[in-house]
Amino acid sequence: MTQTVSPKKNKPLNKLANFFDAETILYIIKRVLQGLLTILLASILSFVIIQIAPGSYLDTLKQNPKIAEETINQLTQQFGLDQPWYIQYWRWLVQVVTELDFGTSFVYNRSVASLLAERIPATLLLAVSSIILTWLIAIPLGILSAVKQSSWTDKILRVISYLGQGFPSFITALVLLILAQYLSPLLPVGNMTSLNYAELSPIGKILDIGWHMILPTIALSVTSFAGLMRLMRGQMLDVMRQDYIQTARAKGLPEDKVIYVHALRNAVNPLITLLGFEFASLLGGAFIAEFFFNWPGLGRLVLQAVTAQDLYLVMGSLTMGATMLIVGNLLADLLLKAVDPRIKLENLK
Repeated sequence: MTQTVSPKKNKPLNKLANFFDAETILYIIKRVLQGLLTILLASILSFVIIQIAPGSYLDTLKQNPKIAEETINQLTQQFGLDQPWYIQYWRWLVQVVTELDFGTSFVYNRSVASLLAERIPATLLLAVSSIILTWLIAIPLGILSAVKQSSWTDKILRVISYLGQGFPSFITALVLLILAQYLSPLLPVGNMTSLNYAELSPIGKILDIGWHMILPTIALSVTSFAGLMRLMRGQMLDVMRQDYIQTARAKGLPEDKVIYVHALRNAVNPLITLLGFEFASLLGGAFIAEFFFNWPGLGRLVLQAVTAQDLYLVMGSLTMGATMLIVGNLLADLLLKAVDPRIKLENLK
């Protein structure tokens, strides 16, 4: 007795198969290869710049009279710093490719990979939560501003967007710190968890991290929110002037359906394209929020490594940062393709 499979059950699988067609797979392969080349060139450039910079981590140790010269010589040989820069880079690159070993941190005396594994999730958590918060607020307000064009609502929202874009991230962080001081202990201002974090239940731990995320997420989201709201407003106004929108209204479709089905679907496409760049800018600017709120993320780690001239920690951090940026841009392109199947990925280059 044969069983017949309902077409409705196969519909999601068919959509998934249609999405990952030959064109999409080929595009992913090309982007991955381009990304690997970009990471290689960026790592070479970073290594050269670090070598050109005056001084080194060992120069700082040499100034300490308590550290013997034999110890300095031993560390120099241990980290391969007695070799030319190109040999140092080649050895580092080989161990990264073959063993995913980014070397040992001078300052922490630990493997760079273990430090990155601890810090990257915190930075990604902050960046992703900032993107979600930004889109949840900016998109509806941008639509409202466009629908209420030239009204007091529109004018107020536009003023808010101008003020948001004019506020640098570090000023926003300072304002939030001052606000938190007056609201203390309502909002925490440091670290990712509370002192009693280990004693909390699993749900309590999640809530505790979320509680500590409030201020750094807001600080990271203000500028992005203002810019995205203005872009959403501009795209909606442009789309709502198109002939097919006027035709939909002439057919008697409800205004909500015209706005949220026909207009929004086409207006949001350019914003999805910018999602990868927004993710990149958040990762690049996350160190400001991480520094002010003592958030244990990748940005703070890079800043500390550069200050201490911790060579392999700087290289590992920059490499992982570049990798996350490339992956973010690729995911944004694939999301745009999923939202609008008419788009050709080759046109997104």
